[in-house]
Amino acid sequence: MANTASAKKMVRKLARRTAINKSRRSRVRTFIKKVDAAIVAGDSGKARDALVKAESEMMRAVNKGVFHKNTASRKISRMSARVKAMSA
Repeated sequence: MANTASAKKMVRKLARRTAINKSRRSRVRTFIKKVDAAIVAGDSGKARDALVKAESEMMRAVNKGVFHKNTASRKISRMSARVKAMSA
């Protein structure tokens, strides 16, 4: 356990930051689920709209340091391909 004042403060900061990151990660997952749901439902218009919102949310998470840039890009690319395949 932390035994100096600075170490105790870092533990508190870490707890706050973890809660924020957890919330952001959960939010991104929710947006991804909306894209998946639209794809399963077969609604290409809704899927495109959901994809735009999910992409924006994922890149915001990248900027905040929650996800690695390549991870987000890979997920967006795969979702985009699935949405594009619906309209073809």
